[in-house]
Amino acid sequence: MKIPFSPPDISNVEIEEVVDTLKSGWITTGPKTKKFEQMLGEFIGNKNVVCLNSQTACQEMALRVMGIGEGDEVITSAYTYSASASVIDHIGAKIVFIDLSKNTLEMDYDALEKAITEKTKAIIPVDIGGIPCNYDKIFEIVNKKKDLFKPNSDMQKALGRIAVMADCAHSLGASVKGVMAGRLADFSSFSFHAVKNLTTGEGGACAWNSIDGISDEEIYKKFQLLSLHGQNKDARAKMQPGAWEYDIISPWYKCNMTDIMAAIGIGQLKRYSGMLSRRREIIEKFDKAFRPLGVKTLNHYTDTYLSSGHLYITRIPNIDAKTRNEIIIKMAEMGVSCNVHYKPLPMMTAYKNLGFDIKNYPNAYEMYENEITLPLNTTLTDEMVDYIIECYVKVIKEIKL
Repeated sequence: MKIPFSPPDISNVEIEEVVDTLKSGWITTGPKTKKFEQMLGEFIGNKNVVCLNSQTACQEMALRVMGIGEGDEVITSAYTYSASASVIDHIGAKIVFIDLSKNTLEMDYDALEKAITEKTKAIIPVDIGGIPCNYDKIFEIVNKKKDLFKPNSDMQKALGRIAVMADCAHSLGASVKGVMAGRLADFSSFSFHAVKNLTTGEGGACAWNSIDGISDEEIYKKFQLLSLHGQNKDARAKMQPGAWEYDIISPWYKCNMTDIMAAIGIGQLKRYSGMLSRRREIIEKFDKAFRPLGVKTLNHYTDTYLSSGHLYITRIPNIDAKTRNEIIIKMAEMGVSCNVHYKPLPMMTAYKNLGFDIKNYPNAYEMYENEITLPLNTTLTDEMVDYIIECYVKVIKEIKL
């Protein structure tokens, strides 16, 4: 049996939406993109949503909307994908990495508090695997540090504290105490990449909570300007009779979502509740099989929060990276593709060149060293799930934990 790691789950629902778009004559940003934004807003319970061409673009544009840039500092986790940190470098701000708390995939919140300076303008927490961070704790910290905060834009002055700008690439559909991801932080950026729970091929969305003194329409308009070359009219507005003329407000960026992408997302969102339920079924079956063998897994569902179930992250105690890699090869030989989430960013060339050293992030390295991510997606049949369990149990027993 051959089991790929994370193929997209595409049905006739998505295909029909895309065909309808192709037949409509409108394939770039237009009515389907606006409809998708509205549907996402209804799903997460936050009407303030903009769709762009990636989560990375959403995260970067949100930083730019807040007026964060050169001379500023932005804090994020050392244990994440590059997009969480590269956007900080893109805007000219200083990246500040925080190690993980011992034996968790969340930032060390005590270290986070100590890292805040007068230059800190934002924190980018990361919802690894679809499990929300402790946002209550993060907001407690930023409110405690209000006296240090030095705003340098109207948006920052209106907010009055460090912005919490969540990397929700994994967590569409997650919630804490009934509050959905997309409302838990000041800005929340989702990914719709091909491997995500909900895909548009490429794509992303940013949701934001209203800021006193700043209109939501103003924020939406700023995202639109930033994502379309600073052009003050979108394609639909320019198509109106005699309305060809437009202005370029500033030489900005090009990262809008197309209606073809949005059509896939609309179809996915129609099916999404069932997809989340299926992920939970698989996770619960995996947990039942692996935990008695000593394998460490994440708690995706508790009385406090519900995960989106994006990744099935496991850790095998007392093995090193070499053994971990051998296990992944053995699983591949049996037809099961596995992955690692994540190799900490201070281990990557780009970030080593910026002066970061993994020795300063021992907890992140410890979590990475024995981590293996198993396939978890909604194309898995019950037979495939049973086969993954069979193979992983066999390999684990061979190494004699």
